[in-house]
Amino acid sequence: MSGLLSARNCPGQGEVSGFRSPLDIGFRKPLTEAQFQQLFGDAKEERELPEEPYLLGPLRRWRRWVPACSGSGAWRLLQERLPPLYWLPRYRWRAWLLGDAMAGVTVGIVHVPQGMAFALLSSVPPVFGLYTSFFPVLIYTLLGTGRHLSTGTFAVLSLMTGSAVEQLVPDSPGGNLSAMEREQLDAQRVGAAAALAFGSGVLMVGMFALQLGVLSTFLSEPVVKALTSGAALHVLVSQLPSLLGLSLPRQIGCFTLFKTLAVVLTALPRSSPAELTISALSLALLVPVKELNVRFRDRLPTPIPGEVVMVLLASVLCFTSSLDTKYNVQIVGVLPGGFPQPIFPSLTELPRILADSLPIALVTFAVSTSLASIYADKYSYTIDSNQELLAHGVSNLVSSLFSCFPNSATLATTSLLVDAGGNTQLAGLFSCVVVLSVLLWLGPFFYYLPKAVLACINISSMRQMFFQMRELPQLWRTSRMDFAVWMVTWVSVVVLSVDLGLAVGVVFSMMTVVCRTQRVQCLALGLAEGTELYRPLRESHKFLQVPGLCILSFPTPLYFGTRGQFHRILEQHLGLGERGEVTPKPDGLAHAVAEPVRVVVLDCSGITFADAAGAREVVQLASRCRDAGIHLLLAQCNASVLATLSGAGLLDTVTPEQLFVSVQDAAAHALERLELSGPKTCTVWV
Repeated sequence: MSGLLSARNCPGQGEVSGFRSPLDIGFRKPLTEAQFQQLFGDAKEERELPEEPYLLGPLRRWRRWVPACSGSGAWRLLQERLPPLYWLPRYRWRAWLLGDAMAGVTVGIVHVPQGMAFALLSSVPPVFGLYTSFFPVLIYTLLGTGRHLSTGTFAVLSLMTGSAVEQLVPDSPGGNLSAMEREQLDAQRVGAAAALAFGSGVLMVGMFALQLGVLSTFLSEPVVKALTSGAALHVLVSQLPSLLGLSLPRQIGCFTLFKTLAVVLTALPRSSPAELTISALSLALLVPVKELNVRFRDRLPTPIPGEVVMVLLASVLCFTSSLDTKYNVQIVGVLPGGFPQPIFPSLTELPRILADSLPIALVTFAVSTSLASIYADKYSYTIDSNQELLAHGVSNLVSSLFSCFPNSATLATTSLLVDAGGNTQLAGLFSCVVVLSVLLWLGPFFYYLPKAVLACINISSMRQMFFQMRELPQLWRTSRMDFAVWMVTWVSVVVLSVDLGLAVGVVFSMMTVVCRTQRVQCLALGLAEGTELYRPLRESHKFLQVPGLCILSFPTPLYFGTRGQFHRILEQHLGLGERGEVTPKPDGLAHAVAEPVRVVVLDCSGITFADAAGAREVVQLASRCRDAGIHLLLAQCNASVLATLSGAGLLDTVTPEQLFVSVQDAAAHALERLELSGPKTCTVWV
């Protein structure tokens, strides 16, 4: 589309529109970039400073940094790295303490059964889920910035950890292990899980050191939601052997979900009726309780602890009926009291550990930052994404020394904490007290807890993730591209695996961004009637036709991916041939004009950045316009784009007088150059 309108739309000869010539509207004098800087630039930059001695410059810079690194600056930095120093003096004890205590105790009670259940997903004994529900929560309370965030065991991370642990420490081919061999295998798997936590912690601390918190912007909301929803299906399928009482080897690698389904269907005749009955009764209690907690969250003072009730009932039933001896029901067994001795994780297979830790670190950061941002926006405070990297990195790093597996913020317990009245990170301390009491004194009461109940807790905790699929119709109506990202990520997670699905989702999301830049069309601008504004001609306004003038806007970054599109579009609009001569425009273009273009104004306000290839394309355009006798004017180039264009040699082809601060200034200069008079203009309706 051209800045000129078709001649057939203009009034006939002798007709004069009531629309005045732009020269009569009273434009101010056009300003070039150089003139604007001269009039409104910083006078301090123009002043010539006397040359200072060689050592005086570094000394002055050092003095400027000293105030920032001492006194109030150091205290501010300490508050950023230890957030309790900031929010604890401002804590409203009378208003918030009771809510934090109630929420912390409620979340702590839920942490106990969920921690043991997610430990089974991680292929480690249940007690290590309790450790992971204590140390990370305590550390995040000291370092985190999310006031309403609850950390600990998370089903998606536990599933990813379990898959990696099974690859690092595979089960024996026969599957028949003695008690001592089983204990040694569990110890090796605990070490592998702790090494994964250590590796993910190191990666997140390294990301913090590089200030890579901005990476959270690349993990879009459709990617994160599709990832968690697809992983929930993996969790459901992986718990089928425990629900049915089947001792089956865990499937790993791609197509895990389908492999597990095939193995379960093959072994279905060998399922245990006792454990199947326990699973059915547990789900019959847990699912309605979850639904009641959601529907009546505003009326209930605290959510109903369905998991705790189920754990107590199942333990008592198994103990009184001796289900473990009569029907071979798998139980939790002994939970060691106290804490494990600190031990440095084994890093004998460091490359494999880091390769598996990278997706775990990315999922931890994505889920935790997304959750923290949601509640920060809801309750009007801010979080620091880089500090969140440090908090979760140190949390995984330190907790790995106590044999904990990878942890992050959790969807279910965060929602539970908010519903129970939590206000600050202090709720985490009360949660730690509950888990600590179980580790020190209440562990023996869970000896007879059936593992099938823990599998049911895993499945019921996925409710919120499954229901994310209800947002798909609204997402389809809002953005088809985001819907495509959601579906591609979900299918990749379900069909391949969680980590590969995440990689596919992120890559596809980035590709959609590139595709959107490719689909942007160049806009032709015209002067709207009664204003000094230049607007796209496709809008329904009256515009001024100016023979010989073309005003174009290219609203997308100019880089190697869009330079070809830029070249083709400008060639069509200006009628430039391959060697710079003016050629007739192709048939079928509705914006073709009778008079050749003599002045073109390129609005660069939409070009947010340009690379070397894009800058060379602009330089070549300027050279071809000069050879064809077309006067090129550039308007509204930002500083970085202008610097890139200058580095590519633009000023060798274009003079500084051809650079303008606005489209209005460039158009006014073009009109003066074309020496317009009133009868040469006409008003048309587009």
